[in-house]
Amino acid sequence: MQVRVNNCLIELAQGDITHQDTDAIVNAANSRLAGGGGVDGAIHRAGGPSIMEETDRKYPAGCPTGAAVASAAGDLKAKYVFHAVGPVWKGGLSGEPELLASAYTSCLQLAIEHDCSSIAFPAISTGVYGYPRDLAAEHSLTAIRDFLAEYDRPQLVRLVLFDPGAYGAFARVLEDMAE
Repeated sequence: MQVRVNNCLIELAQGDITHQDTDAIVNAANSRLAGGGGVDGAIHRAGGPSIMEETDRKYPAGCPTGAAVASAAGDLKAKYVFHAVGPVWKGGLSGEPELLASAYTSCLQLAIEHDCSSIAFPAISTGVYGYPRDLAAEHSLTAIRDFLAEYDRPQLVRLVLFDPGAYGAFARVLEDMAE
């Protein structure tokens, strides 16, 4: 499924983000950039130890929630990994929508700064951080659409959803945007 925003394309794919051939892939990281499970663990396993070595060296204080930092992609097909820290869901009254949107837009800004024409995102914060998929889809896709409408790049933004439930949640929101 795809939606065009100016000269850019937002598309959905179901699969493994570590197999993407985009210029950058986004890691759903924790604020310590310490590695973990889910997407974070998969990216570190597939990319090798150089990613963790670089983030330890460049970002010893970690990364605040709602922000992102860049590293090389190690053994992955991508050139870069953008480590984005999404919010833990606390019921939606602790700034979670703004923090989630900020995590996405921080990565899109890094894509521009690193001259990336394509970027692949997971569904940030929807795993162990407990962000409801339907709300995450709405908040993240709105942030992406608004960024592309303003900056008209990167050319391709792909959301790589691991399972059918996540894909369905994001597809419903993207369909509404296409109307």
